Amino acid sequence: MPSKVKKQHLPTKVCPVCQRPFSWRKKWERDWDNVVYCSKRCQRNPSASRIDA
Repeated sequence: MPSKVKKQHLPTKVCPVCQRPFSWRKKWERDWDNVVYCSKRCQRNPSASRIDA
């Protein structure tokens, strides 16, 4: 039986568009090295920043 890994121990990256950290997800297991954006929204608009003060 595999042991569970707590979310705080998973690898994280920072999205270049919104500058928010995001964690490893199971669906990215095989492709984690190539994941750049936190969401499809950031991927569609890489030049637009979601942080509006």
